[in-house]
Amino acid sequence: RACLLTGQWAHSCGMTGLVNRGWTLPHPERLLTHTLQKAGYTTAMAGFQHVVADINDGGFTRLLPQEAPDAQTEDRAAAFLAEDHRAPFYLDVGFGETHRQRRGFAPQPHGEDSTDPRYVRPSAPFPDTPETRQDMAEYIDAARTLDAKMGRVFAALQDNGLADNTLVICTTDHGIAFPTMKCNLTDHGLGVMLVLRGPGGFSGGQVVDALVSQIDIYPTVCALAGIALPDHVQGTSLLPLVNGQAQEIRGEIFAEVNYHTYYEPQRCIRTPRFKYIRRFDQRQYPVMPNCDDSLTKDYFIDQGWRQRPLERERLYDLVFDPHETHNLAADPNCQDHLEELRQRLDQWMQNTDDPLAHGQPIVPPATAVVNDPDARSASEPHHPAREFLGIYPE
Repeated sequence: RACLLTGQWAHSCGMTGLVNRGWTLPHPERLLTHTLQKAGYTTAMAGFQHVVADINDGGFTRLLPQEAPDAQTEDRAAAFLAEDHRAPFYLDVGFGETHRQRRGFAPQPHGEDSTDPRYVRPSAPFPDTPETRQDMAEYIDAARTLDAKMGRVFAALQDNGLADNTLVICTTDHGIAFPTMKCNLTDHGLGVMLVLRGPGGFSGGQVVDALVSQIDIYPTVCALAGIALPDHVQGTSLLPLVNGQAQEIRGEIFAEVNYHTYYEPQRCIRTPRFKYIRRFDQRQYPVMPNCDDSLTKDYFIDQGWRQRPLERERLYDLVFDPHETHNLAADPNCQDHLEELRQRLDQWMQNTDDPLAHGQPIVPPATAVVNDPDARSASEPHHPAREFLGIYPE
C-alpha cells in the first residue's frame, strides 16, 4: 500500500513492515493524497487504510464518518459521491472482505446462499482436499461480498453523473491469504488485479499484458490530472500503454519482502519469461507466523510443511512452469539466464540504495514487534524486534 501511494519501492519509501506492528512511513508528505491536496483536490477516505499510524499524516481532508451504527464502507462512499462537488476529489475506499479475519473470511450477507465447498476447485497449485475446498469456498463468498460492495460504489458514480469523468482504480495489496501466496514473491503473491476505468484512454475494451507495477499508478494519476510529478517517484506512467504509444514501459518488475510478522528479507526480478528470487537470511525452514492461519495452513503443516527446506535462490521458467514449482537455479542449461538476472537484480538494488546491496540488514524501528519464527501463528506472543533480532541502527 505504501509503495502504491508513494510511487516508490518499499525500501525506498522506508515502509518495510506493517503499521500495526510498529512501523511507520518516514515521509508521509510523499503520499499521493498530499500531492493531490496541494493541487486543489478534496481527499477523502472511507474504510480501511494500512499506511500511516496516525491518520492525520494520511493527507486526507475528510474522513467519512459512519452516520449510522450499521453503515458500511460502501454506504459512506456512495453518500460522498452524492454530494455537490465544487472541487475535484480523490476518494480512497478500503475494503477488507477478502482479508482473513483471524482464520476465515467475512460471511455472506444475510439471506444469500454460501458456496458449496463440495463443488469448489482449489486454486492451483493447492491439492484438492476437503480442507482446501472449504477454505476456497469461504474465500469465494468473501469475493462475492466484495463484488457487491464495489458495485454499490460504481452505481453511485453512475447515478451522480460522475462515471465518465472519474478515474476508477481497482487493485489490492498482495495475493490471496493462503500458504505460499500472500507474503511470497511468486506470481501468486505478486500478481494482483489492476482494473482502471475512466478518461484518458481507460474507457474499456483493452487487456494489457505488459509488465507493470503498482508504483506506476502514482505517475499515471499525475499525468491525467496535469500535475507535475514529484522527484521521489520511481514509477512510470501507464498512459503510453493504454494510448497505443508503447508496447511496454518496463522490461522487468522488481519486488521485495522485508518484515511481515518476522524478518524474511527477499528480492526478486520478473521478466516476461523468467522469475528470479533471492533470500538474504539464513533461515532454513518456512516461517509459519508469516502465513495467515487457515484450514489450508493447518493441512499443510499436518503434511510436513514446517520441515520443507527453503532455497537461497530460485529461478522459474514462467512459460513452462507458470505456478513456479520447479526451481531451475541448479540446472546447468539455465546458468546464463540465472547469471543475467542476478546481475540485473544487483544493479537495481545498487541503483535504489537498497541496504541489502551493501550487506546491511533492514533495521526495524524501535517500536516494531515480531513473532518467534518457530511459532505456529502470528497470534502468539510478540517480541521487540530490535532486541529479538539483534538488529540495531549503526
